[in-house]
Amino acid sequence: MSIYGYIRVSSKDQNEDRQLLAQKELGIPLSNIYIDKQSGKDFERPQYRKLIRKLKKDDILYVKSIDRLGRNYEEIQEQWRYITKEKQADIVVLDMPLLDTRQCKDLLGTFISDIVLQLLSFVAENERINIRTRQAEGIAAAKLRGVRFGRPEKDVPDRFDEACNGWMRKELSMRKAAEYCGMPLTTFRTKALKRKEGV
Repeated sequence: MSIYGYIRVSSKDQNEDRQLLAQKELGIPLSNIYIDKQSGKDFERPQYRKLIRKLKKDDILYVKSIDRLGRNYEEIQEQWRYITKEKQADIVVLDMPLLDTRQCKDLLGTFISDIVLQLLSFVAENERINIRTRQAEGIAAAKLRGVRFGRPEKDVPDRFDEACNGWMRKELSMRKAAEYCGMPLTTFRTKALKRKEGV
């Protein structure tokens, strides 16, 4: 029997220390702790896939909370069944003692843990949906305030206006106009077309 830990944070700049500390306190070897830094929308995560390949009968997998496992209602249920039924390993959710498959393996215990799992899986996915909605609303509000996203546009060279006018009057090909003002062709094309459309 081996013990493993799984940790997930949603992005590279988020900190996994809280989860790591909880798992180290259980005595899980660092080599058996798998960490992904990406969204929980699905289970196509490199470290999670590695962990699943390692799990075998009677192993124990620890996660801090169900939303660290994932945030997709259907897929959480599917992965839970795969680990506990097909792999015949146990799962322990540290923040929710009712979700410990080592305990109460009778019909009532299984029934209770299934209900709790479904409820928490629903909450995890619902929170993912709410996060996306809040992000979209925040971006829309910022755009209304005039906030611009992405890299700031570079200034055009001094000869751009002259080259662009020559291209629009068909005196220069686009390639010649780009060379005339010293811009890469694709950059010139993008800016010249914007200028032509009055953007």
